[in-house]
Amino acid sequence: QVQLVESGGGLVQAGASLRLSCAGSRYIFSSYAMGWFRQAPGKEREFVAGITWSGSRTSYQDSVKGRFILSRDNGKNTAYLQMNSLKPEDTALYYCAAGVEGGGGVGGFAWRYWGQGTQVTVSS
Repeated sequence: QVQLVESGGGLVQAGASLRLSCAGSRYIFSSYAMGWFRQAPGKEREFVAGITWSGSRTSYQDSVKGRFILSRDNGKNTAYLQMNSLKPEDTALYYCAAGVEGGGGVGGFAWRYWGQGTQVTVSS
């Protein structure tokens, strides 16, 4: 069974930083792209960032470009989302996802597996 476990969420003030982590199995990190989505109350889930299996290519939602950095350590089976200069509008439940490259999906990936989410709340 594929499991993705997120951690690192919390309550911070605007302008602060947080780093989210997504831990998975060796199976996932040996061949899958990784990504992050978020869902705010009353809104649809939206793509935040994605990274290829090799880490050679990343893609970001326009609103987080220049503030968020997605990386991965395949040796540790973990992906990281460094979030800087956080804004109240970044408040959401953040989900980790694993997928395959191409396929015409969001961010250029076809997402197959999902974590349970970690809450990020940014106060003004």
